[in-house]
Amino acid sequence: MPNLSIKDVPEEVAEALRQRAARNHRSLQGELMMIIQQAVQSLGAEGQAPNSASPGWRRGTRTIEDLAAESRRRYPEPVRDLPLGVDIIRADRDSR
Repeated sequence: MPNLSIKDVPEEVAEALRQRAARNHRSLQGELMMIIQQAVQSLGAEGQAPNSASPGWRRGTRTIEDLAAESRRRYPEPVRDLPLGVDIIRADRDSR
């Protein structure tokens, strides 16, 4: 398999990639491979968008930030007046 190399990457770009990899629970190498695969997939054959996803490709994945923002939009008000999970667990433990 060929190896690729990118030289003279600005530190802020490298750090942003490291943070993105951490958010996606990947190594930097794994994150870079996913970015390249997604770019190639979006081109498809002859530089055109593909008609369907290739086996093994995930479409529609979202970051934790996207999920949190959606949750805040759907549920703008926090839940109040309910017991905390820790209190429920303590009560259950103490009842034994």
